[in-house]
Amino acid sequence: MTTNKAAVTKMKASVEPFKLHIAKNTIDDLRQRLRSTRWADGIVEQDWERGTNSSYLRELVKYWIEDFDWPAQEAIINRLHHYRTEIDGIGIHFVHERGKGGRALPLLLTHGYPDSFLRFQKLIPLLTDPAAHGGDPQDSFDVVIPSLPGYGLSDKPQKPGSRFKIAGLWDTLMTDQLGYQRFAAHGGDWGSTVTEQLARSHAESLVGIHLTDVPYSHLFEKFDDLSAEEEKFIAKTQEWQQKEGAYAMIQGSRPQSLAVALNDSPAGLAAWIVEKFRAWSDCDGNVESRFTKDELLTNITLYWATQTIGSSFELYYDSANASKLTWVVEMIKKWTGSNDVPTGFASFPKDLLPPPRAWAERFFNIQRWSEMPRGGHFAAMEEPELLAEDLRAFFRPLR
Repeated sequence: MTTNKAAVTKMKASVEPFKLHIAKNTIDDLRQRLRSTRWADGIVEQDWERGTNSSYLRELVKYWIEDFDWPAQEAIINRLHHYRTEIDGIGIHFVHERGKGGRALPLLLTHGYPDSFLRFQKLIPLLTDPAAHGGDPQDSFDVVIPSLPGYGLSDKPQKPGSRFKIAGLWDTLMTDQLGYQRFAAHGGDWGSTVTEQLARSHAESLVGIHLTDVPYSHLFEKFDDLSAEEEKFIAKTQEWQQKEGAYAMIQGSRPQSLAVALNDSPAGLAAWIVEKFRAWSDCDGNVESRFTKDELLTNITLYWATQTIGSSFELYYDSANASKLTWVVEMIKKWTGSNDVPTGFASFPKDLLPPPRAWAERFFNIQRWSEMPRGGHFAAMEEPELLAEDLRAFFRPLR
């Protein structure tokens, strides 16, 4: 990964254009490792109940070796306008695409795990140029998509606790470095946590926020007045945690042990990530009904080439191992922060744990609630048109 030094010109203080480039020897080494995979075949299985289906993984790896064209994918990625900057000693990568027309509203999009800024690739043109996609030109956005610290093209955190600092980094990026007085924000997965923290701690910068899930940490809060619908939801989350949540417990308790394995084996990395894209999407068991091999492998190759699978676990470790004092400070911020920021919510039926509206209203000032007809956890990739229209509609009166 290198910057294109010849093309670098200063835009503003410390904000520089950036081009993604993965060296050929990195890709050659990747292919050699894939060819040398020691397959962990055990009980013959025809489904995914034990994890990633071995037959499908072999097929995907074969494609990765023989047909996947990283330079072509890199060229597509570099059609976007990429930048790097440093905030509080952390190097941050972000995409910045300007909207068409004179009323473009700045919109910050924050991704989650196990994806990257690529989550929003399909969404960008729908937001920046709605008129070209059947929308109203007055609904255009200036789109800013940072890579979370430790994910892909942003720096890896050097100290614990980054989970609690990202909202401040994003506010500095948008207001101080990009010069937006106020902006809109959207996120899912870890992106919903960061977006909520923005609303809580930087409300003066926001016109509104839009989410696709309620941050998981709220499930640890206790309430005596749960409705029957909320109680059913809580029971479902507990069942999900037992059956599907072990990945988060491992990443939050022993991240380094897992990181060594996944950072050394690209087939292992693919198995760990693809399982989530299948399980968390609206694909009816066929992952390629929602994501092409190229989409899956571009995201995985980004993790591989930047060696950031281990650093992507840090948000889980921070959450699981934060001190009591840290959580006290977080609660104080919650009590003193604003809960008045207008919030839009798009609930996709095959997301991990779609909440009832009553649960979301405990934490957010819900002004728009949309029950989507289809789609899952990776809504911006699965149903970009549905998500784009909901974002346009929610932020229209807030411009």
